[in-house]
Amino acid sequence: MIDRIVSELGPWNWMVLGFVLLVMEIIAPGIFMLWIGIAALIIGAVSLLIWDAGFWTWQVQVLAFLALSLVSAYVGKKLVGSRNDPTDQPLLNRRGAQMVGRMATLAEPIRDGRGRIKLGDTLWRVSGPDLPAGTQVRVTGAADTDLELTVEAV
Repeated sequence: MIDRIVSELGPWNWMVLGFVLLVMEIIAPGIFMLWIGIAALIIGAVSLLIWDAGFWTWQVQVLAFLALSLVSAYVGKKLVGSRNDPTDQPLLNRRGAQMVGRMATLAEPIRDGRGRIKLGDTLWRVSGPDLPAGTQVRVTGAADTDLELTVEAV
């Protein structure tokens, strides 16, 4: 059955598969289907050239496609993954880290190492030495989760 489908479509089955994968990449971008689609298009182009060769059975085509998909995905990962350009806003999605160095007044006292400060329009949980409400503090650090700041008295 597969032999019949492959022989009826000829090398165009790979072209169709390649374009379907490229359309899937456009619909749901993730930069992964792109490389597999390119591999299918390459196998389609090779199939156009050597379709009548005796060794170019559908099994060989599938194996070549799988190997080329792995190679193209690896090369694509190296090309796209190596883009670690420095940014002008390294703390963009790290709100807690943006607060380090700022001064604030304790909104709630720090008891047992926990309290709250108000920075901007946000109440932040803080940890530090026990201090009464109204004390001026400086933010010295932020937890990895950005949910809690570390403070010290000024």
